[in-house]
Amino acid sequence: MAFDQTSPGTDAISQINVTPLVDVMLVLLIIFMVTAPILQQGVSVDLPKVAAGPLSGHEEQLVVNVAKGGQVFLNDTPMTADALTDKLRAIAVARPDRQLYVRADQTVPYGQVMRVMGAVHDAGLARVGLVTEPPPPDRRR
Repeated sequence: MAFDQTSPGTDAISQINVTPLVDVMLVLLIIFMVTAPILQQGVSVDLPKVAAGPLSGHEEQLVVNVAKGGQVFLNDTPMTADALTDKLRAIAVARPDRQLYVRADQTVPYGQVMRVMGAVHDAGLARVGLVTEPPPPDRRR
């Protein structure tokens, strides 16, 4: 807000100081720039390319990831095969109809994926889906 100096009886000019606002905005910008890459972390898996439609889901999904080195993760938490079976068994007791998805890198040996599938079966979960990636579009058109 500014007052005109030419009006009689006013000798002060008042203006809004925007420096604190700019300081706060710059700090927020730096915070978002630092935290944004952290939110994008996860298990890197090179999925096989298969033509299939996306699956619908309304609740948090259970995903077992098998990474390139054969490491097994349950929703980004590293686990051994025995710990995976125990954790999934506890989940199956609470919700036996729960859907589980398996994501495995395409370079992982078939036997490793089958060991994970065996651990899922031993836990008592019957609704299992295998996650794939759609193939690249055909460019011959």
